[in-house]
Amino acid sequence: MGKLRWTEKASKNLQGVFDYISKDSKVYAARYVKALVHSTKKLENMPRCGRIVPELDDPGFREVISGNYRIVYRIIGADDNIEILAVIHGARDMIGAFREEGELS
Repeated sequence: MGKLRWTEKASKNLQGVFDYISKDSKVYAARYVKALVHSTKKLENMPRCGRIVPELDDPGFREVISGNYRIVYRIIGADDNIEILAVIHGARDMIGAFREEGELS
């Protein structure tokens, strides 16, 4: 069973989701972010349950979909540790989002 770790960037993405939704409702924003985080818990036991990110065409990058968001992660090491890399709205350009953050060259 691997350990799940959120990168600083992914945590900032979550904060951005919260900030955006909280303009209308802090309660709903908190619930939504909690649901996003909860959707990653299954990765600890089933790290390969997410699909390979089609735009990246790299089996090292996987994602789970939660609501309108794509939660991108990678599996690290033989222990199947999970590193959550980003939380990206489904309407955003995945390649562009990763280039902006310096993940892709």
